[in-house]
Amino acid sequence: MDILKRYEAALELYKARKFDAALEIVDELKNATPHWKKSFLLEAYVRREQDEFVKEFILLTELLPRFDFKSADEKSLAADALSLFGSVNRVLGNIVASVESFKLAAMLEGVGVKACTETSNALFAANSAENFSAADFRELYAAYKKYSADITPSPRRFYAHDKIRVGFVSVDFQWHVVMAWSWALLTELDKNFFAVYCYSGVKAPDKVTNHFRATVDVWRDIAALTDEQAAELIRADEIDILFDLAGHTADNRLRVFAYRPASVQISGVGYMNSTGLDAMDYFLSDVHCAGKSSPYFTEKLILLPRSHICYEPPTKLEPAAAPPCLANGFVTFGSFNHFGKVTDSILRAWKKILDTVPNSRLILKHKIFNRSDGRDFVSERLKKFGFDSSRVELRPYTANHLAEYADIDVALDTFPYTGGVTTCEALYMGVPVVSLYGDRHGTRFGLSILTNVGLEALAVDSFGAYVERAVALAGDWELLQVLRTNLRGMMKLSPLMDATNYARAVGEALITILALKEELK
Repeated sequence: MDILKRYEAALELYKARKFDAALEIVDELKNATPHWKKSFLLEAYVRREQDEFVKEFILLTELLPRFDFKSADEKSLAADALSLFGSVNRVLGNIVASVESFKLAAMLEGVGVKACTETSNALFAANSAENFSAADFRELYAAYKKYSADITPSPRRFYAHDKIRVGFVSVDFQWHVVMAWSWALLTELDKNFFAVYCYSGVKAPDKVTNHFRATVDVWRDIAALTDEQAAELIRADEIDILFDLAGHTADNRLRVFAYRPASVQISGVGYMNSTGLDAMDYFLSDVHCAGKSSPYFTEKLILLPRSHICYEPPTKLEPAAAPPCLANGFVTFGSFNHFGKVTDSILRAWKKILDTVPNSRLILKHKIFNRSDGRDFVSERLKKFGFDSSRVELRPYTANHLAEYADIDVALDTFPYTGGVTTCEALYMGVPVVSLYGDRHGTRFGLSILTNVGLEALAVDSFGAYVERAVALAGDWELLQVLRTNLRGMMKLSPLMDATNYARAVGEALITILALKEELK
């Protein structure tokens, strides 16, 4: 057997998404060369793409001890394996292990793009950690800075254009949840004062991409450009304000910002926490989200008076006519949040809620439930907390998940990484959400959203109050019916969907910070 040729064949099948065929060759390679790690690593990639997270986790758990992290020949491969291990641990809710895996992967990669990517992964995962302090975040910010040592920021320059040139950088100018919050920002800024430039990292354009391409003032594709090339392009465009819509989320282009290609640089909307970059000047927030979160930020906070996001629903699907409790005779709670956000503390709270509300049910929905091993893994975790399996339904991911809010009476938010678009979707479908908030910015999205809709009473600051509020809401079926009927109208009339005033508030803030340029010199 020509091992390399068979491996290349398996790799091509993987890239073509012919996963079963790829696995057949991988099995051959594992049997023929059991000590060759690349075939095991390729299997881990295949398992991830097939949503077989538990199989991936077991495979990597067995593979990682076999690496010699001190070997120059194995460092890159080991870093890939650690990155995969960080990702799968996040999906399974093992957040501490996830952060540590990403940190070790970054250390093995050394200075440059890959190390920055792994540090971004660690930072993103850390937002789900129950006990992650401002000092812990700053340690990761320092690591990102160290791994960006290959970047020399440009001197700051200011321009005098007829209109303020606002550039937006994102890989998500397509059908993506970030666009549900960015639509008004990209389309409603006053054209008398602003010219909108989009720097797109989209690799698979769709109708949303084409819409923005045709409507913004200037469109630039940067997917194929290095970070330095993208920064040079932005600098040549003389951008006054450059807006990052990704933060430390997947495939971000924060290293472009590290070159400081624009006069003023802002992050926000698509990420819930600080970037930690010296070159990032501001972070867009609001008076509800900010709280006491400034110790977590290296940027200055822009505090909008109402909401720092504006929700644009992806579909006009109508909510169910009535809450399901009226037909079922019992209350159904639900969470459609990423299961990696579900901490032990939240599970204890959900268990207490179910115990207190007679005959109540809980529906969880996420791609971890697409496969039986994922469902079994979560079932075992729930069993450890004493959940009655007959009262919990684990639903796989589906594209039409909004329709399934018809089966939910009360949505339960996660903590400390709360829902964002998920919370908006539930409310839009007539389902009230109970949310817990803390001091950190990312814990307060529920508070901001609910306050802006007029349901601030459903946002609480302790686990005890979270349980009490959920139980009280579950006991008031008349209120559930009223909310099912009126929540969408409340949202449409609220700051959360007022695109005109939202864009005006953001525009005023942008003009203000550009006028304060002396503070940035």
